[in-house]
Amino acid sequence: MEPADLVASAASAMAESATAAAAAFEPAIEVPVQLNTTNPPDPLHPYYPLEVEIAGYLANDYTVAQLLASFATGCAVVFLVTYLVAKKLRPTLRGTELLQILWFVLSFFVYNFRRLGGSQHLFGQLWKEYALSDSRYLTQDPFVLCMETITAVCWGPLSFVIAHMITTQHPLRYPLQAIVSLGQLYGDVLYYATAMFDHYLTNLNYSRPESYYFWFYFVFMNAFWVVIPIILIVNSLRASGRAFKAVARVEQCLNASPVSPKKRKDL
Repeated sequence: MEPADLVASAASAMAESATAAAAAFEPAIEVPVQLNTTNPPDPLHPYYPLEVEIAGYLANDYTVAQLLASFATGCAVVFLVTYLVAKKLRPTLRGTELLQILWFVLSFFVYNFRRLGGSQHLFGQLWKEYALSDSRYLTQDPFVLCMETITAVCWGPLSFVIAHMITTQHPLRYPLQAIVSLGQLYGDVLYYATAMFDHYLTNLNYSRPESYYFWFYFVFMNAFWVVIPIILIVNSLRASGRAFKAVARVEQCLNASPVSPKKRKDL
């Protein structure tokens, strides 16, 4: 083979090697990836956690302003009727006793929440508005279900009985007042405690993230069922203490009196 042919052959081989090496370093053709750009589905309801199931949920027809106005009007009517009836039965009723009567009459008006998700009447929509701070009222939460059942069966009817007892000055008013108030206090403390337990230890929130739902609806509105029962329990304890002191003084007077046993027995 001629030298010129050898040079040409070597040059051709080098060119092929260079072409193969360049092809090895070329980037691969990228296949476009189809990303899922569709938005996630809207939640079925505004309550937290968003994935919680609320049977038959229907959005409220009334605005918040309409619900608050209706609630205030209803409370005013109940309080007015209670005031007129109590004053008629006992004109000398003191202001503190009247406030206690109004409180127990308000406590009488309890509502069963188990099917409130689809309720569109006034009280159902009021509860659905409040449930934005605690969705357990629209679900089958075991604790809230049991607590509210006890309230509906026991504390609600007894509250109405106590309101009547205060009006008529019944001697059993203070024992029953202490029992019902202690039940209200105990239930409300557990209500707070179970929600806080789930919030801090299991990171489960029942309230919407807006602060006013938690601080106004959940904390402030339920605080009445802590403060007022404590006041009424103290009131009952003081009344019971005064009664036992009076009985003790009477017994001391009878024991110190030089009355014959027969006459003392008649007394």
